Amino acid sequence: MVKIKSRSEIEKMKAAGRYTYETLKAVGEAVRPGVTTRQLDKIAEHYIHSKGCTGSFKGYDGFPGTICASVNDTVIHGFPDDVPLKEGDIVSVDVGACYQGYHGDACRTFKVGKVDEETERLVRVTRESFFEALKFARDGYRVSDISRAVQNCVEAAGFSVLRNYCGHGVGSDLHEDPEVPNYLTRSRGIRLRAGMVIAIEPMVCGGKNDIYVADNEWAVITRDGAKSAHYENTVLITSGDPVLLTFPDGCDEVG
Repeated sequence: MVKIKSRSEIEKMKAAGRYTYETLKAVGEAVRPGVTTRQLDKIAEHYIHSKGCTGSFKGYDGFPGTICASVNDTVIHGFPDDVPLKEGDIVSVDVGACYQGYHGDACRTFKVGKVDEETERLVRVTRESFFEALKFARDGYRVSDISRAVQNCVEAAGFSVLRNYCGHGVGSDLHEDPEVPNYLTRSRGIRLRAGMVIAIEPMVCGGKNDIYVADNEWAVITRDGAKSAHYENTVLITSGDPVLLTFPDGCDEVG
């Protein structure tokens, strides 16, 4: 069931979104060659707790980290570990902060030092596909309008979208209805209404979208070894322009 948020719920989600954004900013500032994703996880955990929040991911169905740290060919759900990041890597950091029972959820793909031209393009197109989709995150449009916009942008650039996982509603539960696919399905999806909050999150493979799940039963990895990128914000549907709860007005972009 899709939940329409009340004014008081939206205020809590704005706070959760702001802290999620600020956590990503703190993590992004620490990304450099030689840093481990476990160190990045500690930064995120400390910042979230300093704001009186809890991490949305840690312990979720047994997930061990505060962040999902997905390096290079790991598309999503990578475990933080002690392997140092290298020049030319990319790392997708997905994080959520829970404030007074309500969640923010966002992801950015960070470049580690200087990356090659094709990797740069992959990260840029992934971000662009989100903002193409955002044009349709409005009262009266359907979920399928968002899906079409992501797919068209990504495939026009020669990349592919992950089909096994998708965006979702956000609120007092981290994952709520509706599902928000990044490609057109047979269903047009529900019609968006003011007061809905959704996570739009293009997950883009630099090669084919054929994937496998690692032995840890979490990390999703491209079978061809191609790099991947992920970009996500928690979005409030209003009667006018959508509001990016995890990208506050006046803040510089992260990633």
